[in-house]
Amino acid sequence: MPTDVENWKSEVYGNEIRDHLFEFAEQGFDSIPDDEKDAWFERFKWWGLYHQRNGQEGYFMMRIGTPNGVLEPGQLRVVGEIADEYARGPGTNPIFGDAYADFTTRQSIQLHWIELSDVPAIFEKMEENGLSTQQACGDSWRNIVGNPVAGKDAQEVIDAWPVIRELNETFKGNDDHSNLPRKWKVSVTGSADGSGQGDINDLAFEPAYKEVDGEDVVGFNVRVGGGLSRNEPRLARDIDVWVSPERVSDVAGGLSALFRDNGDREDRYNARIKFLVDEWGADKVRETLREEYVDFDLHTAGRDVREEYTYNTGGGERNDLIGVHDQKDGTNFVGLNVLVGRMGAEDVLELADVAEEYGSGEVRLSQRQNVIVTDVPDDKLDDLRDEPILEHYSPSPSPFMRGSVACTGTEFCSLSIVETKNRQVRYARWLKENVDLPDGVDQFHIHLSGCTASCAQPQIADVSLRGMKTRKDGEPVEALDVGLGGGLGAEPQFARWVTQRVPADEVPGAIANLIENFAAERDEGESFRAFVARHDEDELDAFVEPEETDYEDPMMHNTKRTWYPYAEDDSFDASPPAPADD
Repeated sequence: MPTDVENWKSEVYGNEIRDHLFEFAEQGFDSIPDDEKDAWFERFKWWGLYHQRNGQEGYFMMRIGTPNGVLEPGQLRVVGEIADEYARGPGTNPIFGDAYADFTTRQSIQLHWIELSDVPAIFEKMEENGLSTQQACGDSWRNIVGNPVAGKDAQEVIDAWPVIRELNETFKGNDDHSNLPRKWKVSVTGSADGSGQGDINDLAFEPAYKEVDGEDVVGFNVRVGGGLSRNEPRLARDIDVWVSPERVSDVAGGLSALFRDNGDREDRYNARIKFLVDEWGADKVRETLREEYVDFDLHTAGRDVREEYTYNTGGGERNDLIGVHDQKDGTNFVGLNVLVGRMGAEDVLELADVAEEYGSGEVRLSQRQNVIVTDVPDDKLDDLRDEPILEHYSPSPSPFMRGSVACTGTEFCSLSIVETKNRQVRYARWLKENVDLPDGVDQFHIHLSGCTASCAQPQIADVSLRGMKTRKDGEPVEALDVGLGGGLGAEPQFARWVTQRVPADEVPGAIANLIENFAAERDEGESFRAFVARHDEDELDAFVEPEETDYEDPMMHNTKRTWYPYAEDDSFDASPPAPADD
């Protein structure tokens, strides 16, 4: 039997949702019949709108898709103006204020407190400036990710930006690919640093060399079926296919159609392509693609550059794209740390000014929730570094600041069990002031996810934190599971969950003790990830040692009922909802 969502989609879905959305916007939120709200909220996702959590009725999160994280000159200013005018809620966040933009782990932008009546005006302003929310959510092609400085990076193997642009233009709004069994996440990267994070995507194109007609040609190897969600992480599988840049769209469309036709529409839990690859195996995926979905011969996989991958490994060069880096044209791109990806609306506008003054006005977003100012000449670098805004969004931050990633959390998400962004900010600041990393360690990734849906990508961090509940001194409190040793790179691996349900105020002490034990027990020059790999779970559990410190957590007791509107029946003792894979 098809799921409720499949039934709703069979009635109205895809581009046609827009007309209904505008009708509801004109008539008002209350015009949506109560018994149809779930159906319409599900459909609205296709146009980038998620209804916020219980107690915030009538307010939506709006996600803006920015392919490969590229914001062309002037677009960041538009985002800041929309945030300033339309994304102000009834509650004031104690750390981030009234209006802000969230940069996501998929190089998109999220705005909160959006009212339905404002959506037409917001869409008009965005579309006049080349921005869109189309398919930013929903069961379709999501925002395509990759190395955010594609086309500019002096270290790239192949320029992936024309390929990403073609894929975006081909499959966004394409009726043949608008209704998939679930979301479809695609990564395309031409960089040898692995910054496309292809391993954790449904479909990944990664740079590779292939001898074609006697010549060594650079194109892409194809991997399928990666993902982190829930407790079912998978690394994308190699299907032994190499494709030229000219054929990427054909192969991507073939695999999208294969998923459309064969994905599970009766169980949304199993409706991701990673489960189809589990069932079929890589060989059957390749053969089905060749026989049924493309009309040309497929090349076998070429020589990849995965041994050079360093992005999101917790060590080595190009672990992220923060700092000053060379562009092909002799100018520079400057990566700025945005702690947990959240930037106030006024700062967004100020950053737009800075990007225009010192670069071309273009800004790009990374998968580590940071921003990059491009096209900065050498003779402007010092003046750029002296700009006041860089005191808060630094190109050379503390390892604990640059390594922090957090999802939305209970502030807006009904699936989250704990507060995330405010808490991770406080954790990072406390660790910066109280903990020193061992000599030679200048990267340390801590990802905090409010539930098992893995929006903060916790499984690929040095320290993974996942929202839970527990009791402390007889009282219910927010807590976190602790995992260790995850990361990508040449040999990607997922974190091992070693310590369960640590009260939230004891987590900084646990991390401090972990780092102290790491410093005392590591082999000379050993990375944290290697250190974790050579110890078993019992030893790692002992290294964590939860402990109260001078860190005070104001969000210990049910942060679903704090500074933002909440539902009266949002009891802390209620069982957490089963997480959707979103």
